[in-house]
Amino acid sequence: MAERSISERAEFLSKRRARMLPALAVIYLSQQATYFSALQSPTHTSSYAFRISAWLVLTAVLLAALATKGFWLQPREIRDLIDDEHTRANRLDALRLGFIFAIVTGMAIYFLDQFEPLTAGAAAHLILTFGLGAALIRFGLLERRAHRDG
Repeated sequence: MAERSISERAEFLSKRRARMLPALAVIYLSQQATYFSALQSPTHTSSYAFRISAWLVLTAVLLAALATKGFWLQPREIRDLIDDEHTRANRLDALRLGFIFAIVTGMAIYFLDQFEPLTAGAAAHLILTFGLGAALIRFGLLERRAHRDG
């Protein structure tokens, strides 16, 4: 009986992750619009360190959630059930796409820098944002498709 409740809990958490990741990616990407619009303002320096720190922490947490089994506060047996063979394949595909997006973004920044110079921080911010955002969206969509197909 206890085994059934563990598998049901793992299934619930897996479905929740599939719903949550694309939404988190949209929030993460839309947050970047406010970051770059704030750079245009002459008073951006007062909150600049806080914004960058918050963005770095969010980036690290999202990357850790994507690259690991996630659900760190759940028992190991639940995390192992959530991280099945299909989930690992979906995660690798998402990380591959995120890497491609990061490389293409770096190439675009290199080209655009010829016309409008960017700081190294702004370039890194764009590369990390587009790479991680693409990986989160891809992983979430693959997981949603897997749950829909059964």
